Amino acid sequence: MEISKKREDEVLIVSVNGRLDAVSSPGFDKEISQLMDAGELTLVFDLNELQYISSAGLRSFLMIAKKIKSTSGKIALASLQDIVKQVFEVSGFNQILPVFDSVDKALENLK
Repeated sequence: MEISKKREDEVLIVSVNGRLDAVSSPGFDKEISQLMDAGELTLVFDLNELQYISSAGLRSFLMIAKKIKSTSGKIALASLQDIVKQVFEVSGFNQILPVFDSVDKALENLK
C-alpha cells in the first residue's frame, strides 16, 4: 500500500493505492494518526487506487472517523472502486462515513 498527500486549501487529500488489510493497516493507522496529531483535521481520502479493503481497513477508517469527530474535524471518502464500494455498502460503513463519487464533490461538501 502506498499513501500520497496533497493540499487543496485547508483540506488534505490522502490518496491510498493498493490494499488496506491486516498487513498494511497498522502503517496506515500510524501515518494518519501522525497527520491528525500535527493538526490535519479536514481530510479527503481518495480511494480511486485502493484495490482491496478488509475488516482491518474498515476498522482503520472507523478509528479515524472517531478521532476526527472528537476534534470537530471533517472527513470524506471519494472515488471508491466498485469492489471497495461494495464492502462499504455491505458493512454499512457508507452510512457512517460520507462517500462521494469524486474528490471534487467531497471537497465541495467539506468547504
